[in-house]
Amino acid sequence: MRVHRGICAKLQGGFLRRWWAAVAVGALMIIVAAILAAMFPKLVEVLMNREIALREGGRTFEWWREPPLSPQLNIYIYNVTNADEFLNDGEKPVLKELGPYVYVQQWEKVDVKFNENDTVSYKVKKQYVFSPEKSIGSEEDLVVVPNVPMLSATSQSKHAARFLRLAMASIMDILRIKPFVEVSIGQLLWGYEDPLLKLAKDVVPKEQKLPYDQFGLMYGKNSTMPDRFTIFTGQRDISKFGILDKWNGKSSLGHWTTPECDSVAGSDGSIFPPRITRQTVLKIFDKDLCRALPLVFKEEVTTAGGVPGFRFVPSKDAFGSSSRVESQRCFCPSGPPCAPEGTFNVSLCQYESPVLLSFPHFYLADPSLREAVIGVSPPIEEKHQFFIDVQPMMGTALRAKARIQINLAVSQVRDIKQVASFPDIVFPILWFEDGIDELPDEMRSLMKMAVDVPPIARAAVSGTLAAIGAIVLIGALVCLARAAKRQEKLHLSNPLPSNASSGKTGQLNPAFQNSSSSK
Repeated sequence: MRVHRGICAKLQGGFLRRWWAAVAVGALMIIVAAILAAMFPKLVEVLMNREIALREGGRTFEWWREPPLSPQLNIYIYNVTNADEFLNDGEKPVLKELGPYVYVQQWEKVDVKFNENDTVSYKVKKQYVFSPEKSIGSEEDLVVVPNVPMLSATSQSKHAARFLRLAMASIMDILRIKPFVEVSIGQLLWGYEDPLLKLAKDVVPKEQKLPYDQFGLMYGKNSTMPDRFTIFTGQRDISKFGILDKWNGKSSLGHWTTPECDSVAGSDGSIFPPRITRQTVLKIFDKDLCRALPLVFKEEVTTAGGVPGFRFVPSKDAFGSSSRVESQRCFCPSGPPCAPEGTFNVSLCQYESPVLLSFPHFYLADPSLREAVIGVSPPIEEKHQFFIDVQPMMGTALRAKARIQINLAVSQVRDIKQVASFPDIVFPILWFEDGIDELPDEMRSLMKMAVDVPPIARAAVSGTLAAIGAIVLIGALVCLARAAKRQEKLHLSNPLPSNASSGKTGQLNPAFQNSSSSK
């Protein structure tokens, strides 16, 4: 009772002179708490959008410009162990997978320039450093692989005039060019002098010359910056954050038959627009893929540091055959025959070389492709699937494994004796796994905070405000009730005189009169 009276006295004698004022304040605090709880996510979203968008001097910009991580490239080579038997006796090619040969990468965006249309242009400088301690083998290991320049030339000449094919066969005889070459791992990846390319440099017209005079599957990619990218910064429209606007000044490749297939609009795989859902379709553009690859939601994951994410993988029909998947017909501009099921023809981006991409070990591809060779084990989803784990709130890649296999589609050409016995075959050359296992501690901590703190802060602030408002409101109502009850009791115990109630003020009370008369 004393506590209630003390509270009431304080409320009455303090800054709340009226009980209804206390009720109003308590109710107002509860309403504000409810509004804050409803608006808090939007407020956090606005603040986060500002932090995520690329702006000069911002933390996101610095991490984007010079990522504080070292992606790892693992390369696996298919070594041909029976090249002579395959060519002379018609045996299936026997392959032995070697590797991984591991390269540690350093990425940096250079020549960065912000544009007026909410975009930023830049070039990417990638350095590859061989890691002997992480590799199984060295760059000096010798392997036997298909002679890509020669087999590309012979495949392209299949529909040329017969005398040209015969001339090509004579030239290859003179230069002693064979369908298979023995080279080191370093040469296969980073380049070696090829006699056919050297000859082409001297005899091919200037406008038709290739931009290189050596052959290597990764020739010209180490520390060079030939391509210029332009992406949206997200400052004006966060839904476009990280999406490519132009590649080398073009918004389309100019290879495919529909704008959707030909567009370069996609991410580089490191950043995506925030607030990703399970229904979102992510697209990754890489010039070597010759398209934007669609990724769809697979499952929820928890990455290093306890950061939750969504795993996205290529759709089942990403490399589907055009005969089965209507949407893939745009990728076969010349019409049938098109790339087999589970492969993608990138010859238009590789100077007409018959290069087919697939997932490693022909994952999701026609089984007959793998059965055409010996030594390629059945694909395993965990080892051979392409995936990216993304933090859905911020759109940042948490973990990624970009896994692609490079194959050569070889055609039999009877007029060229060097490949007259070579069957039509999709010959696997190598597959690689490019990606990261986890982000640095600083980035993980920030993302963990961005995920965990807002809900806690929302509950704490709105809950505390609502609790204080409820206490004030209930306290004021109790005090009002007590005050009303006290007034009622006081009214009943001290009724007004009847004269007062009748309004007659001039007549004396009879008892008082008798008392006066006795005196």
